[in-house]
Amino acid sequence: MRAPNGARHRPMKTVPLTAVSRIARRVGGTRTALRSVPEETAVALSFGGTTHAVMMATPSDLEDFALGFSLTEGIVSAPGEIEAITVEDLGSGFDVQIRLKDAANRRFEARRRRLAGPVGCGLCGIESIEEAMRDVPAVAAGGPLLTEGDIVRSVQLLSEQQTLHRETGAVHAAGFYVPGKGIVAMREDVGRHNALDKLAGALARAGTDASRGAAVITSRVSVEMVQKAAAIGAPVLIAVSAPTALAIRTADECGATLVALVRGSEFDIFTHPERIHNGAARHVA
Repeated sequence: MRAPNGARHRPMKTVPLTAVSRIARRVGGTRTALRSVPEETAVALSFGGTTHAVMMATPSDLEDFALGFSLTEGIVSAPGEIEAITVEDLGSGFDVQIRLKDAANRRFEARRRRLAGPVGCGLCGIESIEEAMRDVPAVAAGGPLLTEGDIVRSVQLLSEQQTLHRETGAVHAAGFYVPGKGIVAMREDVGRHNALDKLAGALARAGTDASRGAAVITSRVSVEMVQKAAAIGAPVLIAVSAPTALAIRTADECGATLVALVRGSEFDIFTHPERIHNGAARHVA
């Protein structure tokens, strides 16, 4: 896989999972056995040689992670604003160096100077309340019209593609569902935000128009998940777990359809039901 404009990448030494010995206590007795568990490592995202954020992440698809993070956090507006992405294996973690083109780099440096303060969170790249509560771009009106069957199928198909979760039971996934095609891209990570960022990067790298389908996630819906989905133009966000009140308000304000608590054939539509067949007519006591 290559980064924007032909950047070269070093092969990563770390695999996304490893086998560990355990003592398994069961009703029938106790035995020693191996179990697959996901790897978790520190990943620094650096712009112009300066670390902007450090995440604990699954060490796979890091180029997608860097590109997606840059897009969903508003650092760049298009993949072409990135000159190169280089993944450096530091042994104790990975440093993903992102080199921006001149115009994008000037905007980013101005933003960094504006947001700089005496204290930063150090883990998420957000350094102020204003940045955390940034305006969310409005998603395009219209977009895909999904049936209730599409909602159910999107979650089922995502589950079927979660190979890392099937082995470990300990990672999140984010997928992109297109009606009539199914899940066309999927990424997994120990972090729910990371999985969505990796998906965003994969979609951008493939040139997939996010306005033509729905982002599907296995986690709860916090406001950041709505912000990231809206940033790539996804008009529908489908989640297995529940949303927060702020996530619902944000989705409503930016015009996104938020579907959550998908359990089998049942689900709740919280905002903009017009994109779901019969959505306006479904009421749950």
